[in-house]
Amino acid sequence: MSGRGPAGAGGGGEGVSGGSARHGGGVRGDGTQGGGPGDGGAGCAEEDRLARAALCRVGEPGETAIGRWLATLGPGGTLSALLSGRPLPGVSAERLIGLRARARAVRPQKDLAALADVGGRFLVPGDREWPGQLDDLGEARPVGLWVRGPASLRLCALRSVAVVGARACTDYGAHVASVLGAELAEHGWAVASGAAYGVDAAAHRGALAVDGATIAVLACGVDRAYPPGNQELIARIAERGVLVAELPPGAHPTRSRFVLRNRVIAALTRGTVVVEAQLRSGSLVTARRAGELGRYVMGVPGPVTSRLSAGVHQLLRAEGVPVGGAGEIVELVGDIGELAPGPEGTAVPRDLLHPLAARLLDALPAAGSVPVGWLAQAAGTATAVALPRLRELRALGFVECRADRWQLAHSSGRHPNR
Repeated sequence: MSGRGPAGAGGGGEGVSGGSARHGGGVRGDGTQGGGPGDGGAGCAEEDRLARAALCRVGEPGETAIGRWLATLGPGGTLSALLSGRPLPGVSAERLIGLRARARAVRPQKDLAALADVGGRFLVPGDREWPGQLDDLGEARPVGLWVRGPASLRLCALRSVAVVGARACTDYGAHVASVLGAELAEHGWAVASGAAYGVDAAAHRGALAVDGATIAVLACGVDRAYPPGNQELIARIAERGVLVAELPPGAHPTRSRFVLRNRVIAALTRGTVVVEAQLRSGSLVTARRAGELGRYVMGVPGPVTSRLSAGVHQLLRAEGVPVGGAGEIVELVGDIGELAPGPEGTAVPRDLLHPLAARLLDALPAAGSVPVGWLAQAAGTATAVALPRLRELRALGFVECRADRWQLAHSSGRHPNR
């Protein structure tokens, strides 16, 4: 809320059912010009869309009582009941008084006009761009979404991964988050996060650096840059990705709204990766909510001496899957056949030896020479079988033969990589 009066609506302007105004126009996610509130998807009635815009300012994000009222009364019926004083179950009398006071002060036309001024659009369930996976939140599903940016939220969210973590992250955490953001984008996945300092910002920047898609879910209005230090980053996301908020323009963040915002990040994406987190980190809330919703929960291990990795390690012990790169993440959340590359290591000559040749080489003493019969017995094979392999080892420079006795070549010694 903007803090101007109980509902933070600022007063003045049209009422809920007042005259015409700009209703969520702007650029759609597919790059075409959007129209008014009745122009989306399943043809949501303008009155219901306006009522949902009002209810976004009446209740707090994820308020389940409003979700229940919407299911039984619909948007217009819920708002009408709040304004008329009809009894509404599921909340305390004190809370209901507060909701009614907010309902009397809301000016949804003004909020929608402010959204249109920044090129945004207001989405409701049933719109073509509405992400259907948010329905998994049940009664805590967003009443509506205030969206800004050229990318389609629905299409981005269908193939997206959340990368979250500590705000005061280490250089290691920032580097890992940035690399994951870039690599996920290069694999064709959108990166979702909360635009906060630290890991969130690094993940967004990584995706933007390779011209990838990124989703920033805000705990304030999409016309505000919070935190202020990320103003340039948030502006870049608005230009090239998509900003998402449950709160109307002008609304400010609070501690509880950050926590509630996390459930949207968890629900939008196929999985959540935590990069550095203390034991009481909000990013762990996101990960655990993702697990409750049936999404994948992943974590990037860090130094056991780091407090900023303690929360990740706790998560991994309980429910998470350790990941070390985008390929491993995609293998978990992607489609059948999207496999991570196998482990890579520098091949050394000894890796290419026949197993028997390797056993013969292991059997040779570090100093001195032995006859072929002794060596064959030590390697567990026949002399006639051992001899060709010994000649092969000699040709490769591993061993020498002097007077029918075999020994390690002076240049090879017992180095494990030879």
